[in-house]
Amino acid sequence: MCQRFNKLRKLRETQAALPIAQYREEIIQTLAKYNVLIIAGDTGCGKSTQLPQFLLRAGYENIACTQPRRIACVSLSKRVAYETLNEYSSQIGYQIRFEKSKTQHTKVVFITEGLLLRQVSTDSMLSNYNVIVLDEVHERHLHGDFLLGIVKCLVYQRQDVKIILMSATINTELFQNYFQGLAPILQVPGRLYPIKVHYRPISVEELTTRSGKLNPAPYVRVLQLIDDKFPQDERGDVLMFLSGVNEISIVAEATKVYADVTKRWIILPLHSMLSIDDQDKAFDYPPEGIRKCIIATNIAETSITIDGIRFVVDSGKVKEMAYDPTSKLQRLKEFWISRASAEQRKGRAGRTGPGVCYRIYSEAEYDELQPYSTPEIQRVPLDSLLLQMIAIGIPDCRKFPFIEPPSEESMENSLARLKEQGALNDDESLTPIGKTLSNLPVDVMLGKMLIMGTLFEQVQAVLSLAAAMSVQSPLTSWAQRDPDCVAARKSLESDHGDPLTLLNAYRAWLEEKADDGNRTKKWCKRRGFEEQRFYEMTKLRQQFKALLKDSGLLKESQGPSVSSAERSMRHGEVKQLRSLKKEYHMTSSRKKKFLKLDSEYGQGEDLPSDNEEDGDGSIDIKDVEFRLRNDSRQVKDLLHTSSTYGYEDVTMLKVILCSGLYPQYGVPDDFNKYKVALTRTKCFIHGAKDLRTLLETNKPYLMNTTRMPAVQSLILFAHTIDTDPAMTRFVFDSWMEVVFTDSASARMMLICGIELRDTWSQLLKVRLMQIDEPQSSSDTRKGRELSFRLVKFLRSETFYTIKRLLAADQKDMYNKHTSYGIPSECDEDELRFESGWDVMHNMMKGGLSLTSFLTFGCR
Repeated sequence: MCQRFNKLRKLRETQAALPIAQYREEIIQTLAKYNVLIIAGDTGCGKSTQLPQFLLRAGYENIACTQPRRIACVSLSKRVAYETLNEYSSQIGYQIRFEKSKTQHTKVVFITEGLLLRQVSTDSMLSNYNVIVLDEVHERHLHGDFLLGIVKCLVYQRQDVKIILMSATINTELFQNYFQGLAPILQVPGRLYPIKVHYRPISVEELTTRSGKLNPAPYVRVLQLIDDKFPQDERGDVLMFLSGVNEISIVAEATKVYADVTKRWIILPLHSMLSIDDQDKAFDYPPEGIRKCIIATNIAETSITIDGIRFVVDSGKVKEMAYDPTSKLQRLKEFWISRASAEQRKGRAGRTGPGVCYRIYSEAEYDELQPYSTPEIQRVPLDSLLLQMIAIGIPDCRKFPFIEPPSEESMENSLARLKEQGALNDDESLTPIGKTLSNLPVDVMLGKMLIMGTLFEQVQAVLSLAAAMSVQSPLTSWAQRDPDCVAARKSLESDHGDPLTLLNAYRAWLEEKADDGNRTKKWCKRRGFEEQRFYEMTKLRQQFKALLKDSGLLKESQGPSVSSAERSMRHGEVKQLRSLKKEYHMTSSRKKKFLKLDSEYGQGEDLPSDNEEDGDGSIDIKDVEFRLRNDSRQVKDLLHTSSTYGYEDVTMLKVILCSGLYPQYGVPDDFNKYKVALTRTKCFIHGAKDLRTLLETNKPYLMNTTRMPAVQSLILFAHTIDTDPAMTRFVFDSWMEVVFTDSASARMMLICGIELRDTWSQLLKVRLMQIDEPQSSSDTRKGRELSFRLVKFLRSETFYTIKRLLAADQKDMYNKHTSYGIPSECDEDELRFESGWDVMHNMMKGGLSLTSFLTFGCR
């Protein structure tokens, strides 16, 4: 009892010592006068955990506290419940996608920004909440900026609602002007210790090496300086901020050489391409008298906190994704950071004691930095956001009051893409498929894949494929460099493309899980896979499945009956697994992990054999959690439903995949000076490539490519098809030209493709109109017949050449000034048009419009 009382007293002392504690009354009094309050609370002031408690004690109820990340919602909910000694019981909860602890009695709910936005579609006034707290608004995420516009409108519609914006490095002037001066600002200091700043600019001669790469010498000199100036027995680790993985590798190699000589340092890279185990090393403790040097991207700026950091080395650079809406190219470019980011980085040195920040640039360069980072809404595609805005009833997205609106070009390009994908009508209203897509919180491409999977009875394999394409690549950073790993993965590679290779890898991992799960960790290591990614795929697959069920596209199937003996065995297994999980958390919380001075950073041990057991005495918590969610029957079912059983299955998966990815499409072009590279080691020889992403780092890469027969897929998915009168020359989407050697086979292929498109469209229309009803046997039969015809169509052969049209070709592409491009001696019967086509003269291109996408005789 005495021990518990001492814990309580220490907890209350800790809370009272937080800087925000002395502002409690001022916060409550300001809220009584104003509807909007901005709290600029420095890192460590306690705003995220203490403000909800202040509001509860002041009598406020129905409080929503948003967070950008799901993990923060769960951890903050548990922390606030702990600090209040569960005084409010179920009145404090969290709500994230597919998981919640919220009940009808909940007064404070920690909720993700995206989920709160989803609630706007059914409750535009957010009437369930009296107080809305937007935390971490400085991060300026896409959903955060949208939510900010929603609450601004809400303030004018509801006089009773209270809005609180919180951030560490907020642009107070921008936010105050956004609310037209009606939002007072409360500045709350943090708990940082003093930090000395030293500017160490790099000379022009040292900026790069002869090869054009980053010169690591200035970073090595900082370690030398620390060794010379600070005694070895003084605790204090180093955190270096570099822009990207390549830069980290260069500096890590150089500092490792220095560390091997001095025996005073352990070098630890930290970035998202590393395995989870290697990332976790950053949190381990170095031996006595040894310092660790963590070399990280901006993942260590705000997302994680590493204890013991005394020295920060800031390169002043960051790599961010910039999107070109015209070329649909995502560029990973290096930028100077903002002053706000520089201060965030500096602050990492003053968490546990006085620190030092070395900036590898001049004070003049610091003064020239822009004050704040560019918001995400000005850097990324807006397709999913605009679709969601239209779905909740916003009449004109262009007039929405964003705090910093995206460019007009970016918005118009996104609206055009949504029309191309069939999600919007010409008047920018939702189509049936657009309405369904808006209910699926995934990007439009993946959403279309999931919908088409339900149409063609391929939904189980598509769920696995979509999950595999949605997580980070399971390949570790060293997987392509190790010849043994490459050889071990050879049997998993698919000639059909990257997504099918991913699916093969996932299926092979499930086979190991179903056979003997004790070997999967080393099975992954032997092949250069990060096992965590497969766990993420499994969890995401379950989430996608739940989404389809919620939307009515997938009906709940009754599983096989389970005998009493099987239930008893499962009960015993669950009990044992829960015991292991409890044991793991008890031991891991007490046990400190120590680094080895001579261990190689980021590298595994010798590769194990497939028959070697994982059993090293430790508990694999990821495997325990996986088996708690999936019994042996479910694992075998996952394996069965993720498998493809022949050419027809694989072909239909590719068709479904491309129906979502088009027009992310590429063909070989010898005359294109702007070269792109495949991320795979081998090239595709024939056909075209549908791709998930076009990414530029040091050069443009095609990501997640799938090989498809070029002309057949263009006929199936192109938005416009234009032909000459002889039916030998086709132009697809005004940029891809195909010339056939035989007009009869070309005409036959075109007519077949049009019939397939029409049948597909009708079948999809019926499916979406009857979304809440079980699929009829007739529709199921039609879907199977269509699948058979699609596979047959893709296997058809004809001779043709294909090329990209240049600007000069496009300029005089149409015969719009010459009798619609049709020879006078031809009549419609001779052209062999299909009966039922509504033939009209095309005034813009010339020729005849036969369907909404096909124009004949305009070339």
